[in-house]
Amino acid sequence: MNAPAPSRPAELCDLSAADLATMYRSGAASPREVVRAVLDRIGRLNPVYNAYVHLDETAALRLADESHARFAQGEPLGSLDGIPFGVKDLIDVAGMPTRRGSLATDAAPATRDAPAVARLREQGAIPIGKTATSEFGWQCVTDSPLSGMTRNPRNPAWTAGGSSGGAAVAAALGLAPLHVGTDGAGSIRIPASFCGVFGFKPTYGRVAHAPAAHTGSLFHAGPIARTPRDAALLFDAIARPDARDWQALPRSPGESFRMGRGPSLSGARVAVLVSLDGTPVAPEIAAAVGDAAQRLEALGAQVDRLDPMIDGDIDAFRVLWCAGAFKLWRRLDERARAAVGPGLARIAEAGSRVTVAELQDAEDARGALANRFQALHARYPLLLLPTLPILPFDNEAGPPDAGREAFGAEWSPFTFPFNMTQQPAASLPLGASPDGRPIGIQLVGPKHADASVLRAAHLLFEAAAAADHATRAEPASA
Repeated sequence: MNAPAPSRPAELCDLSAADLATMYRSGAASPREVVRAVLDRIGRLNPVYNAYVHLDETAALRLADESHARFAQGEPLGSLDGIPFGVKDLIDVAGMPTRRGSLATDAAPATRDAPAVARLREQGAIPIGKTATSEFGWQCVTDSPLSGMTRNPRNPAWTAGGSSGGAAVAAALGLAPLHVGTDGAGSIRIPASFCGVFGFKPTYGRVAHAPAAHTGSLFHAGPIARTPRDAALLFDAIARPDARDWQALPRSPGESFRMGRGPSLSGARVAVLVSLDGTPVAPEIAAAVGDAAQRLEALGAQVDRLDPMIDGDIDAFRVLWCAGAFKLWRRLDERARAAVGPGLARIAEAGSRVTVAELQDAEDARGALANRFQALHARYPLLLLPTLPILPFDNEAGPPDAGREAFGAEWSPFTFPFNMTQQPAASLPLGASPDGRPIGIQLVGPKHADASVLRAAHLLFEAAAAADHATRAEPASA
């Protein structure tokens, strides 16, 4: 497939949210200019990459003009005023439909913003539209009966991952600098890794969500952006409680997740796990983890390389995942059930056979897994490991050693364990295979250590970027 190449850097679409905010304050750019540029680029690239499934240009431009007026009066609502953002189509945006990638839904617009969207609007940020997801987010590729295949920004023949694939593709292509995704088994981190962007799954409850997801406490909402700094700006806005979510965590007065200079990693203890349970890892990915470990050491961290030592317990995860799918299925009427894709229907049917005893045993296994990681974190506040053991695969071939309708945990064994344990985990874009397939590495901290994970990710990302810039600036040898 011939794809239009993304525009070269230095366009408004390619600037960070932090840079755009500075330009708004100085008058060097206006929110309308930025929103118009983003919408124009979406118009050019979306027909190939399929990142967005719904846009509201009229509302976005109106909100941009309102933002411009606030800046003209010197009264922006917050640090994200005028910044465009995309929202995964599992999350409600007032005035936009929430189709969830499914023909089982209708096009009626949502009447109320989900908590994360409400927090961003309070800052003056501008929702551009809804980004693609797999059907009800059940699968770790973004290919739905409603909107079809979402394609990798590096090569449309490759998978974008999922289920927040639309958000990751949009971030990579400059189709808005900030995106809200969701992660029930890796659905932020998998597409971030495959698309070469940054994704962060926070501690469960740190970002409030409503209405409740059918996957329960496996479900996390969080940011996807090109850089940890931008993701931290978004996270700082949305990491707040909401009365609609009884499990939302409180925010300490004055607490901030934004990236300042901050402390270095001097003395920080990091455990490197090239694998959790002995799963083979592609050599290019193992090498990228090794490079990241060396960079952490150069930043002052004490890095220990450990043998695989923890089994993520995929059997317990399957019980919880399938039970959640059946919970969703029970809420659908007969018309909607008939419209659901066969893969999700099969998962729901498996969930219908889960017994109370099996569900209780799975929850106990989940607690035991969390305790094992807690014990590891007592010695190592940070873990470094691959996001995925494989490189982005071809869309037509599907994932290796798994059927095309596998939900993803089979080939993504390093992401779902941290949904089970509810820990913060980030995927950083650090390297690529010889043929250009992006590689992500994962940083993980104990529960509630979101700020520490983001800070370490930022420092590692900046160090890698500086080294890459220095390499490209070296004169070619004679």
